[in-house]
Amino acid sequence: MDGFVGRDRELELLGRMLTRTAEGGRAGRPGRAVLMRGRRRVGKSRLAEEFIERSGVPSLFFTASAQPTVDLDLELFAAAGAASDLPGAALFDGQAPQTWDAALRLLATALPEDRPSVVVLDEMPYLIATDPGFEGTLQKLFDRELSRRPVLLLCIGSDLAMMEALNDYGRPFHQRATEMVVPALSPADVATMLDLPAAEAFDAYLVSGGLPLVLDEWPRGSSVWDYLGEIVGDPTSALLVSGERSLAAEFPSEANARRVLGAIGSGERTFTLIARAAGDMPAASLARGLQLLTSKRSVDAATPLSTQPSKETRYTVVDPYLRFWLAFLGPYLPEIERGRGDLTLARIRKSWTSWRGRAIEPVIRETLRRTVGGPVPDDTAVIGGFWTRSNDPEIDLVGADRQPIAKRITFVGSIKWLENRPFDEHDLARLVVHRSQLPGADDSTPLLAVARCGGTASSVTVVTPDDLLAAW
Repeated sequence: MDGFVGRDRELELLGRMLTRTAEGGRAGRPGRAVLMRGRRRVGKSRLAEEFIERSGVPSLFFTASAQPTVDLDLELFAAAGAASDLPGAALFDGQAPQTWDAALRLLATALPEDRPSVVVLDEMPYLIATDPGFEGTLQKLFDRELSRRPVLLLCIGSDLAMMEALNDYGRPFHQRATEMVVPALSPADVATMLDLPAAEAFDAYLVSGGLPLVLDEWPRGSSVWDYLGEIVGDPTSALLVSGERSLAAEFPSEANARRVLGAIGSGERTFTLIARAAGDMPAASLARGLQLLTSKRSVDAATPLSTQPSKETRYTVVDPYLRFWLAFLGPYLPEIERGRGDLTLARIRKSWTSWRGRAIEPVIRETLRRTVGGPVPDDTAVIGGFWTRSNDPEIDLVGADRQPIAKRITFVGSIKWLENRPFDEHDLARLVVHRSQLPGADDSTPLLAVARCGGTASSVTVVTPDDLLAAW
C-alpha cells in the first residue's frame, strides 16, 4: 500500500512541540525534547520521517547501531551530520569526535539559531548500552547548549521499560522531556488501509498486529485468507520475518526468555503449563524469564478481577502480531523455507476459530476501555476477566471500579466471536449463571455481550464489530 495512514494524534503533538520551539521559551530556552517509545516495527522512525517532511525544517536523523563500542556510532553520527540539511552541516566534514560530549557540542554549533530544527536520535537504548555515561552527557549538553536553540530533540527507542525509565526521578534526563508512546496502527486504521468491513478488519488486526510493514504488503480489500494464502509461502515477507527480527533485537542472548515466550505464544497461560511447554523448565528459571518478559512489556500477567483476592495468574503475549507469529509461524519457519507453506496454512485454518476466540479478548477489552458514552457504565475504571483454577466459571468481561481487588463490579460480559452465531437466549442464560458466581456481582449488575454477528437475546446490551470499530 502507498501513503501514510493514521498517526494524526502523534503528528499533532509533535507539531505543537515544534511550534513552541519556534515561539521561544522562558529564560531563552526554546529547545524541547521528546522521549518516543513503542514496540519494534510499529513505525516510530517512519513517523519521525513523515513529521520532518511535513514540517519542512532543517533536520538531522541519526540511527544508532548495536555495536559493542562507541567509536562506530560516533563515526556514523558525524556522517549523518555532514549529510543533513542543517545550516552548519559542513562543520561535520572531516570531523572525528572521540566522545559524545564533543559530538553533541558539534551538533549544537551546527543548529540554526533563527528558526526551528529537528534532531532525531533513533535506537537510543543502543547508545546507553554502549556508553552508560551517555544519559548524563546528553543531559549536560541539553541543559547547556541544545535547550538554548530552537531545536526539537526526538529520542526514539523500542525498549519500553528503558525508555520509560529515562524520565524517572534520579535519572539524568528527569523532567527534561515529554514522553510519547507510539502504538501500532489501530483496528480503525487497519479498516481504512485495507478497505475492510469491521469484523474482517479485526481479523486482519489479529494477524498483522497493526504493524505498518505487514499492512503495506496486504492487498487492499483482501480477507485474511486471501492474504495468508498468498504470503505464508514467502519466507521473505514482512509477516514472516518481523517476528524473528523483533525477538533477536529484544532478546539477543536471553534464551530462557525466548523459550518462555514461545511457550506462552503456543497457548499456555499458567505457570505450571508454561514450565511444561518450555521443556520442564525449573521454577526459578521460569520465574526469572517471566519477570524479564513482564518488565519488557512483552508479556502481561493478569489475575481474576473481582472483589476477592486471587493468585490464579495468567500470562499472555501483549503484542497481537507476536501472538499470531508465535502460535502459527515462528515454530514452522523451516517447513515454510523448504516450500511447504501449504502445511502451515492448513494448520492455521484448522486452529483459527479457537485461536481467534481467545486472541480477540484482550483487543476487545482495550477497545471497551476507549468507549465514551457507550455501552460500558461511566463508573468503570478497569476491564478484565474472571476465572478459577478449574475455569468454572470463566468470564470474558468484568468491569470494576479498581484493580486488582475491586470494591464494586460495574458490569459482567461475554464475548461470542463466531461466524454466523449471534448471541442468543442460551448464551444469556449462561452469562446470568456466571454473574451469580462472580464475587461482588448480583442480579442488578448490568450485562454486556460482544458478538461478531450481533445478538437476539433480550435484557442484555449487545456490542457489534461496528460499535467496537467506532471506539477507535
